Amino acid sequence: MSGRILLIDDDPDLGVMLRDYLGRYGFEVAVAATGAAGVARLGRDGADLVILDVRLPDEDGFEVLKRLRVRSTVPVILLTGLDDHADRVVGLELGADDYLGKPFDPRELLARIRAVLRRCRRTVPPSRGREYRFAGCRLIPETRELILADGDRRRLTRSELRLLLAFLEHPGRLLTRERLLECCHPHGDAVFDRAVDVQVLRLRRKLGEAGRLIVTERGAGYRFDTGVEVIDQCLPGASGTPRRSQ
Repeated sequence: MSGRILLIDDDPDLGVMLRDYLGRYGFEVAVAATGAAGVARLGRDGADLVILDVRLPDEDGFEVLKRLRVRSTVPVILLTGLDDHADRVVGLELGADDYLGKPFDPRELLARIRAVLRRCRRTVPPSRGREYRFAGCRLIPETRELILADGDRRRLTRSELRLLLAFLEHPGRLLTRERLLECCHPHGDAVFDRAVDVQVLRLRRKLGEAGRLIVTERGAGYRFDTGVEVIDQCLPGASGTPRRSQ
């Protein structure tokens, strides 16, 4: 596995180290020392993954993440304080795909980069042309587009899509936090134990009024409280073949 990595961090020694270390494994590493430079470079040159420090000299790393998410779904790994759980919660809520505390072992960073890229490069939709309908809403996994009952269109992040698909494939069933964490996070056994709650909060916001359909089962997990219609548009001889799940 290889790819283009954009590091947004003002530590020049870290940039040199990661260029050397990740370069041995086929990754090309570009470095930007400020948030503004990082956003500009991503727009100009692109990247397969961004490593973003939350402490930057010109602006808060979370503000940079917000700007990235407005224009791109590129996977982002945050570099945070080693024990700063608050930073991790905020980062996940804003759309980060993973995080790693400083100082870190470059071997762990490499493992996380590979895991995130594997998940992001994997085809997320179960099949091309499949569409999910529920409570007046429509989800088109192939484009990660969510169309709400009022016609408002919202684009989901990869982790939000994986989480919503878990609910839509198992409507009415209790899904534990551990099961959901496996769906939306590449390192479920390495993150804080309430990470899935942050992911669910983000998804509820994207769903708007339909967010109430994600019901909390206290101490157990979550349940999607509505029926779901699955339409396989790609089946021959039909504009759409519905399959109802309850």
